[in-house]
Amino acid sequence: MAVLAISGAVIRLGGRTLLDGADLSVDAGRRIGLVGRNGAGKSTLLRAISGEIALDGGDLRLAARTRLASVRQEAPEGPLSLLDTVLAADPERLALLAEAGDAAPERLADLHERLRAIDADSAPARAGAILAGLGFDTAAQARPVAEFSGGWRMRVALAAALFAAPDLLLLDEPTNHLDLEATLWLEGWLARFPGAALIVSHDRFLLDRAVHAIAHLDRGKISLTPGGFDEFVRIRTERAAQQARAAERVAAERAHIQSFVDRFRAKATKARQAQSRLKALARLPAIEAVIEDAPTRFSFPEPARIAPPILVLEQVAAGYDGVAVLRGLSLAIDTDDRIALLGANGNGKSTFAKLLAGRLDPLSGEVRRGPKLRVGYFAQHQTEELVAAETPIAHMARALGGVRETIVRAQLARFGLDADRAGTPVANLSGGEKARLLLALATREAPHLLILDEPTNHLDIDAREALVKALADFQGAVLLITHDPHLVELVAERLWLVADGSVRPFDGDLEDYRALLAERARPRAAEAAAGRRDDRRDRAEARAALAPLRQRAKAAEAALAKLATERKRIEAKLADPALYAPGRGTEIVAANARLAEIARAAETAEAAWLEAAEALEAAG
Repeated sequence: MAVLAISGAVIRLGGRTLLDGADLSVDAGRRIGLVGRNGAGKSTLLRAISGEIALDGGDLRLAARTRLASVRQEAPEGPLSLLDTVLAADPERLALLAEAGDAAPERLADLHERLRAIDADSAPARAGAILAGLGFDTAAQARPVAEFSGGWRMRVALAAALFAAPDLLLLDEPTNHLDLEATLWLEGWLARFPGAALIVSHDRFLLDRAVHAIAHLDRGKISLTPGGFDEFVRIRTERAAQQARAAERVAAERAHIQSFVDRFRAKATKARQAQSRLKALARLPAIEAVIEDAPTRFSFPEPARIAPPILVLEQVAAGYDGVAVLRGLSLAIDTDDRIALLGANGNGKSTFAKLLAGRLDPLSGEVRRGPKLRVGYFAQHQTEELVAAETPIAHMARALGGVRETIVRAQLARFGLDADRAGTPVANLSGGEKARLLLALATREAPHLLILDEPTNHLDIDAREALVKALADFQGAVLLITHDPHLVELVAERLWLVADGSVRPFDGDLEDYRALLAERARPRAAEAAAGRRDDRRDRAEARAALAPLRQRAKAAEAALAKLATERKRIEAKLADPALYAPGRGTEIVAANARLAEIARAAETAEAAWLEAAEALEAAG
């Protein structure tokens, strides 16, 4: 059964047609990855599904009573703790708890029954487990949301969407604010999620490990391919090759027939054959041309060679306001090193990157840089330093210091910023285009060491592949911080682990690191599972202890209902004028006597019910 059915959808935005007769169906329990180039309309489609915008044409239907959850674009804020913010994503539980606070006794039993049915008691544990998976320890979960930065608060928004356990989950680039550890956790969570999901992502690992099919949004239409992203690429490539071969065959046949017609059209003896061939020509199938987008290409300027090592740290401490985040750093980087940093957000990866980039002075120890060493530094937060009203040309010209405009444009073109986009104000650029501008600025002086802190945020899959190829061709050293396992596997040759206030080489590959994370999580999971088992046992024992009270309350309710029915019957009899005919006085006396007995019995039953209900309420 489909939880979502879209047919003939049309969406126009800003004078552009993003969807033009698009169709998509999402069945219950099916997870689908939605892919397409930047600006294709993926996020806009999610907004239409969630009801934020209306279709300009076509039909979009959600199944009856479908519970839908998505990550809000604005980060949550306010004095509530992280845990309470996530718990607020279950409005039914909150409403039931609020009502139970001052409910009438006759309503209380029903409220408690419904709270047990939705497993309300375990909600804090479930919310805490999701927050822990996304990088928040127990102490952090108790802190107010307002104390965290925007990126961390977006994690809380993601946690709330996951906790809601909807029938249909909408996620738009869910890994953008995550580190590698949280990304790996999310992959596992989504793989176990029993509901349906539509996930916009450029993370190839996520799309290979967590979805059942890929929906490709291209030129206003949506095509669905079973399997993960690698299977989508394989099938798409095969289809394009088959289409090209079919087009070649038809073109050759057309040329052959047209040649015959051209040679013999004027000859009377061949006129009939020529006409026959013309009809055959008309019957040849029309093969749609294979339309390929212009490939995305990045290229880094080639740096001049300098002697290794290009950078050496000896017993360095780094931090802020005199407080060390990292200590005892003794490491060296050579000219051809390709290093990826592992470690959870908050452990000091960005601090280490700023130290190497020269944007943070060491608190102690020595940093030795090679003569004439140039460092290129890219970080997503640098988008805040861009001037919204200025164009990429203006930014690059200022950074390069008065060089010819042809040189400025050539550097921008290295990252796909063509003449139109190079002359567009930054405010009108997409997130991916701003990332390209930052890459162009970071590499403008042909750096020997390129430091990339989350470079793939906002880049589509084609641009990510272009970045991988450009880094493969780059002649300098690379230090990479990313949540994208695909980028780590294809680029990094060495892994350094940032943890426990230090940076040290990690002996193994990404799979070894994944296994290490799983091993670390196992005791915590076992402890949590044991806690949940104890909690379930305690709740079962509590339910068993309260069973007699519930039975007494139900028996009292049943007795009250039975007495009320009999009272109505007697009162109806006493209201009948026929009862007051001569000779029926004995019946009238008996009826009134029974009414008095019913009143006394009802009073006793009400007292018994009230006692049981109060005891149940006191037991919680």
